[in-house]
Amino acid sequence: MDLHNGNLFWPTTLNPDKRIRGKRDLDQHYDVVIVGGGMSGALAAYTLVQEGLHIAIVDKREMAAGSSSANTGLLQFSNDIMLHELIDQIGEQKAVQFYKLCRNAVDQLDKVSKTLPRDPDLIRRKSICYASSKEDVPKLRKEYEALAKHGFPVDYWTEEEVAAHMPFKKHAALITYEDAEVNPYRFIHGILEYAEQKNVHLFERTESIEVEEHEDHVTLHTSKGTLSASHVIFATGYDSPPIDEKIGADINRSYAIATEPIEDLSSWEDKAMIWETKRPYLYLRTTADNRIIAGGLDEDKAEAPQSEEWIANRANRLLHELRKLFPELPLKIAYAWGASFGESLDNLPFIGRHPHKKRQYYLLGYGGNGTVYSMLGSHILKDLILNKPNEDAELVKLDR
Repeated sequence: MDLHNGNLFWPTTLNPDKRIRGKRDLDQHYDVVIVGGGMSGALAAYTLVQEGLHIAIVDKREMAAGSSSANTGLLQFSNDIMLHELIDQIGEQKAVQFYKLCRNAVDQLDKVSKTLPRDPDLIRRKSICYASSKEDVPKLRKEYEALAKHGFPVDYWTEEEVAAHMPFKKHAALITYEDAEVNPYRFIHGILEYAEQKNVHLFERTESIEVEEHEDHVTLHTSKGTLSASHVIFATGYDSPPIDEKIGADINRSYAIATEPIEDLSSWEDKAMIWETKRPYLYLRTTADNRIIAGGLDEDKAEAPQSEEWIANRANRLLHELRKLFPELPLKIAYAWGASFGESLDNLPFIGRHPHKKRQYYLLGYGGNGTVYSMLGSHILKDLILNKPNEDAELVKLDR
């Protein structure tokens, strides 16, 4: 399945000569083999190698060339499902714990970025979620109360306060702090370069064909040979599902643009990340070189759009929405793309051991917070693989 199409921005930010190109012979045995060399696979490898485990990553494409290269790089502890809505769904204790895991994961991502051999442009930002309509104001107020009650860093802006802070008018806004933005492509390649220095073996253009589970190991048959491992993690993102059914997930597609650099963004307070209450939502962020990335216009189709004309149409719609918020800015589209993305039906990721196979694990960060989910999920999988107790695994298990 084609995961993206169009003119991607992130790959242009890394010199092709600096891209990771794993070239190794297969070892006889690995502690863990990770299938998927995108954000999830990279973060899993980073976390596991800290435990001294011998790791291999295999990807049927080049590393970071799948969904991750189309990732827009917003790292937020707030989710597509608001805290008060998640409380109604799974109960207060579990919902608050999940939000705390997400907040902690943003901090962990920041710490990871500081250990890498290249700068991934991870910058801490606040987020502004505005009411798309007057009818959404009570929902924002309720979310503010839920977040504040449980100690999350949050403010609430009235209509007058929104106008005082930003060049647009909205009925209300929720402000969360301690979020971050990142260049996901540079982040993944930085993690993989770090991982190679720790003797992680990388195998690009290596398709996984079949998995055989034995009592004391797993055999992974690939297009380049057979790998033996104590455990295997499927971190395949929105590609072909690694188990027989979609486990309560829906694959859709979305669109994004990156503008030409803008000299003066002073009207955009703190270059905060911006999103809204309606679903599907528009979201905005800036980049290290003063571009604006805008995304949204989700469609209920799994495969990335093939028509360049349609991508251009969606890109112009995003530009139109951007101009309504920032009419004073000189905005010109430099890059436009469409990409597949996955959402779980209950708005939580799928992370954990296969229900019937003790040596096979899944790290599927479905949702708008995929990178955050992959970070927290890598720690859950680390504990499961090392046979350590982890109560949080129940929140995101595959057979919930």
